[in-house]
Amino acid sequence: MRSSFYQRLSTRWKKAQSLVCVGIDPISSKLPAVISSEKDSFFKFGKAIVEACAGHVCAFKPQFAHFAAEGRESELERLIEFIKLSYPDIPVVLDAKRGDIGSTADLYAEEAFKRYAADAVTVNPYLGFDSVDPFLEYSDKGVILLCRTSNPSAIWIQDAEREGERVFLKIARKAKERNVNGQIGLVTGATYPEDLGLVRAIVQDMPLLVPGIGAQGGDLNAVLDNGLDSEKSGLLISSSREIIYASTGSDFPEAASRAAEELRNKINKNR
Repeated sequence: MRSSFYQRLSTRWKKAQSLVCVGIDPISSKLPAVISSEKDSFFKFGKAIVEACAGHVCAFKPQFAHFAAEGRESELERLIEFIKLSYPDIPVVLDAKRGDIGSTADLYAEEAFKRYAADAVTVNPYLGFDSVDPFLEYSDKGVILLCRTSNPSAIWIQDAEREGERVFLKIARKAKERNVNGQIGLVTGATYPEDLGLVRAIVQDMPLLVPGIGAQGGDLNAVLDNGLDSEKSGLLISSSREIIYASTGSDFPEAASRAAEELRNKINKNR
């Protein structure tokens, strides 16, 4: 079985011929002057980025904390609503990295899938599947688990061995086992391409969200060599700053569009 999230993502990979996932991470101090002083500037900035990049992407990934830290959750709601109304074939991944149990996890799932109407959400499985199951109850939605993250100190926990296997590989194995509805994906950072390959070997055609290209120094060709699935697809290669802040001038939408298109073309040339 495949969730509607996976089906929509798979269709989008083919239709757009793109593995690019654009992260929408607005920061007040980085917004172009032409928009920074306007009311609802985060929504207007995100909307302009979406309109400019829609033709080049497989998904959009708004980052929850960037909106919530400034009390702009309503602008995040409006942005996701805009994407779903204007570009209904492009999945929206809410990057929230939730991780808790019991009624709190239930409410986090409700927040992601009912309040924000996201198609998928990132979840931290550190508490085990008690923290994941409430999200899986929404059988049409995607649940993308942190597995092998791109930050340097991740090895402290993720490389630790448990029963003869590193923790991130155990997460991948358990994710495959529990992926009965085709809902689960994994976050696997570009900065550890060989480990990305180990994860791909375990999960086969499961979607992998790959941060770390660009500012964090991940090698695109190494990601493609290790991460593509059997159909030369299966990746959401995430880029945020290099695309949304490609220009600080009034031409920021055009610059973002060019950056997204260039990344898509570079990926397609090498896969």
